[in-house]
Amino acid sequence: MNSLPDDPRHALMLLSSMVEPGDAELDDLLDDVGPLEAVERIWAGKVPERLERITSASVACTPDARERCEAIAAATESCGSRVVVPGDPDWPEQLRDLLMVCDATDPHLRPPRCLWVRGRGDLAALCRRSVAIVGARAASEYGQHVADDLAADLTEAGWTVVSGGAFGIDRAAHLGALARGGPTVAVLASGVEQPYPQANRSMFDLVVQKGLLVSEWPPGATPMRHRFLTRNRVIAALSAGTVVIEAGVRSGARNTARHAAELGRVLMFTPGPVTSSHSVGVHQLAREPCEARLVTRAEEVIEDITGIGGPMASAPPSPRRPFDRLTEIEARLVEALPRGYVVEEARLAAAAGVPVEAATETLRRLREAGWVELMEGRWRLARGTSG
Repeated sequence: MNSLPDDPRHALMLLSSMVEPGDAELDDLLDDVGPLEAVERIWAGKVPERLERITSASVACTPDARERCEAIAAATESCGSRVVVPGDPDWPEQLRDLLMVCDATDPHLRPPRCLWVRGRGDLAALCRRSVAIVGARAASEYGQHVADDLAADLTEAGWTVVSGGAFGIDRAAHLGALARGGPTVAVLASGVEQPYPQANRSMFDLVVQKGLLVSEWPPGATPMRHRFLTRNRVIAALSAGTVVIEAGVRSGARNTARHAAELGRVLMFTPGPVTSSHSVGVHQLAREPCEARLVTRAEEVIEDITGIGGPMASAPPSPRRPFDRLTEIEARLVEALPRGYVVEEARLAAAAGVPVEAATETLRRLREAGWVELMEGRWRLARGTSG
């Protein structure tokens, strides 16, 4: 005889194991009757024909709904994860913004029903000041360097880095945040107990220690192509802004960028070589009506997200050269000395437009500082001197 769950959280976990995120009919049913009655109706076959069709195999394989709930709950606990649902203190309320952009043509944009979370920290608190960094899996060394530096600097400024845990840009962003001792959030397309890709296992272990692994799918769920696209909406919705670093014309990163723009989040990109195929997708963002912003530093990212300028977002300082520290007369004399030649003091003073007495005193200081050399009564630039 079938027994049904009596815990709404367990019911949501069960339904999420049966029906992919964003299914309009299931989500509408949940809105109407709640998770416990939704399970009861599905097991009784009292749901719309399409919903019955996509759940019938699961019902047939698991006659006892409560038994399956208990198995999912046990798997969740055994891998050290937990489930958060809307209304929990650590549920990120910004996920509700997905209701503004979902429609019949894109039902998977609906907010998650529940989230499996593994690691330390409060998901809502971590994502209150968060930036998504996404990009190509087959990233260049340049792209990985940019992602690592940007994530590290954002972390130092008190922002949480959110990404997808993939190779390339995602990995560099997570590691950049972790290297500065900060938390990072990896949103997965698989179960949190065996995050994909497995080659990033050591990185995921660090994320669990300092941040969070997040998934809409229960333990045991395997990554599928459509799940990567589905989870991208969560990355975009969790974050105040998204930075795209390297992407092809068709890529998951551009999919995340589209979600960010539709949600009204700040969309940003970093430039790359115009000759690189990795840069085509990000450069195209600048030509689209989504108003993507070009950024090169963490300060610019923070300025664009917060709308606060000031010293933090000021232009980068010009590089200081040794020549810049010279006085006006010192600079004139150095510039008047032709490289590789020696010049008499009087001729040098005339060329520089300074009195001979001033030239004599100044050249002595320049000699002590290593700028010039005296050769048989004439002056020349010291070897290795450059402006």
